[in-house]
Order: sequence, then structure tokens, then C-alpha cells
Amino acid sequence: MQIPKSIQIGDKVLILRPAYVAGKFGVICGRESLADGQSNNRWLIQAEIDNIVVSLTPQDFQVLGH
Repeated sequence: MQIPKSIQIGDKVLILRPAYVAGKFGVICGRESLADGQSNNRWLIQAEIDNIVVSLTPQDFQVLGH
């Protein structure tokens, strides 16, 4: 699976869901990989305020840019 051109490591995002981080800003850290090394359609995003990393699908966040 290829990385969509609209999502890049380092992009700033607005997290839309889940509820416990919705409305917070974050930064794309990378693509999540499965145990067998395959990538999936989830992205690791570090929430700026809470200093936590969440695994989200592109529908769960909005890319704001670099």
C-alpha cells in the first residue's frame, strides 16, 4: 500500500476522533506497520498537548499542512 500524497510525516493535523483526543492538534509521526512488516491504512499521530501517540485512519483527522 502506498502512502497517499496528501499525508506526509511531519504534517500538522486536527484530530477529529476518538472523543478523548478530538479537537486537539497533532503531528504525523509515520505509518503504522503490522507485525509482519506490512503497512495498513493507519497513521501514528502525536497529540501536541497530551504528549500521547494515537493510531488513526485518515477519516479520523484533517491534515492542516507542515
